[in-house]
Amino acid sequence: MTCFLLLKAVKHTEVLAPVHGKRVMEVCIFFLYAMIFLPGIAASVHQVKSFLNHTAYLSCYFPNSQKTDINDLRVFWQKGGVEVVHEVYYGQEKHDNLSPKYIHRTKMDMDKWTLELLNAGIVDEGQYTCIIQHRDKGSPKVIHTSECLLHIIANYSQPEIAQLHTGELKPNEYLNLSCSSSGGYPKPKQMTWLISHENRTRSLTSHMDISQDTATKLYNVTSNLNIPIPTNTITNISCLLHLGEQQGSLVSVPLGIEIKEEEMKQVKIHFFGPLIAVFVLLTFLLSFVILKKNRNISSTNQSVSLAA
Repeated sequence: MTCFLLLKAVKHTEVLAPVHGKRVMEVCIFFLYAMIFLPGIAASVHQVKSFLNHTAYLSCYFPNSQKTDINDLRVFWQKGGVEVVHEVYYGQEKHDNLSPKYIHRTKMDMDKWTLELLNAGIVDEGQYTCIIQHRDKGSPKVIHTSECLLHIIANYSQPEIAQLHTGELKPNEYLNLSCSSSGGYPKPKQMTWLISHENRTRSLTSHMDISQDTATKLYNVTSNLNIPIPTNTITNISCLLHLGEQQGSLVSVPLGIEIKEEEMKQVKIHFFGPLIAVFVLLTFLLSFVILKKNRNISSTNQSVSLAA
């Protein structure tokens, strides 16, 4: 595929630039030759991680035990078997066949046999192959290949809890919360809620909404929680964003909730207050009527006794 693209690019310019056409043919022969011997030479794929917009370091893992002069070696880096990322042609860097998006973005440290990919982005994720060919007395020979799988990482923001309702918290109602984190890559595994009270912690895993920015390819995540309002105890609620085995997790600042028993009694008093006031008033009036009636009866008896 690489050879087809390169040959197509110079199809109409061979007459004006025969040397360039010859170089393209050399590259094609080199790749075809390398592909034939790749299965027997290539070792395991090396996992490489790099932060977004930082420099990614891809090693050829070439020991060079024979101390071969770099002027006798050709070093190729390609991505996915299609794009030419970097080329060192017998000691000299060549840019003629590079994929446009890698021009001025790569450097080769020949002392460490490491490719530096500048300003690595999400689009740069993928598998890269290093191919080294030795210029021998006979035909050139592939003496080493290695593969690296590049992963890009972007840090998520610290998860943040927000209350979705307004007003004061009251008993026997529900607590609606959301937890969100943004600007990260790759896609997180899940989000867990941690609810702690009375020296006990329980976890709840709820649905996580994930959206991806079409321009930056970064992810934003949100999860909601709906639970009865805890009463008569101090409750701390946190959310935990699981990023993966090697990236760890991010935890939010705990949200503390406390509704005391006195507040519950106050709510009940507010509810029953009017009824209690009416009851007291009726009791007072009834007592007053009975007392007045007793006084009237006592006055009448005294009058009858005096008349007798």
